[in-house]
Amino acid sequence: MTTPTPEIIRAAASRIAGDVRRTPLWRLPGAALGLRCAEVWLKLEQLQVGGSFKARGMFNRMRSLPVPAAGVVVASGGNAGIAVATAAQSLGVACEVFLPEVSSPAKRTALAALGARVVVRGAAYPDALAACLARQRESGALLMHAYDQAEVVAGAGTLGGEIEAEAGLPERVLVSVGGGGLVAGVAAWFGGRCRVEALEPALAPTLHAARAAGMPVDVAVAGVAADSLGARRIGDIAWAVQRQGFIAASHLLDDAAIRDAQRRIWRELRLAVEPAAALPLAALWTGLVQPVAHERVAVIVCGANLDPASLA
Repeated sequence: MTTPTPEIIRAAASRIAGDVRRTPLWRLPGAALGLRCAEVWLKLEQLQVGGSFKARGMFNRMRSLPVPAAGVVVASGGNAGIAVATAAQSLGVACEVFLPEVSSPAKRTALAALGARVVVRGAAYPDALAACLARQRESGALLMHAYDQAEVVAGAGTLGGEIEAEAGLPERVLVSVGGGGLVAGVAAWFGGRCRVEALEPALAPTLHAARAAGMPVDVAVAGVAADSLGARRIGDIAWAVQRQGFIAASHLLDDAAIRDAQRRIWRELRLAVEPAAALPLAALWTGLVQPVAHERVAVIVCGANLDPASLA
């Protein structure tokens, strides 16, 4: 499996520069968040086009390959579908999104507003993916994968480039994991020059389980992961990046810690983020990850497609 290189990621950044936002990097003293590290850098990717980091990879794939008259098709728990629909609307191509039944009404509404044809199939993401693949074979549309295509991973990796260009090389980077596209891209960018750590819900441990087994394996998916971090198996590209040694560790958090961090982020920072985006700060606040005093820790706040009422 070919993994993206920094050169490929730089090319992706140039390709999508006119399509996506260069999101802010909020640099805070660790003490401001109740932490002992020198600084925490919050990469505010919830402000990205479409509300999550996924726009980067979807624009990169659609800019890299010819899009047929049938347009594009994707299976998604929500955020990837929103990103594909956002890119398709911007580029003037047709879009079809397959969602599992667990997807939130808010995400379905957002997709429809973007002009996508929304199809709900199956109980979980793999079921929606199977229906999506059948539709792609029938229509000839360009298949967009939520996390496991080279162009998608390279697009996600542009986040790492932006962090380094603005603030230099952090000592540690904390990244949420579902199918692994984000952590694969970011880890490929840094290439072992700093410590990249993966954070996962305990009820959806795709990377953690693969590391334990020595190979990708299927896992059950439940809890907060069911809606967004909903993959049952780590992607092949993410696993290849893991085998290169670029992902230093993976950690599991229970749903209560994730929800607590999500609400605390709202109370203390006034950032409305989805549970997936709360994982890195949850790991810091619970002490699961304990950086030393001199460290500068980069945290990717990956998305904000949520029902605001859930923060009450």
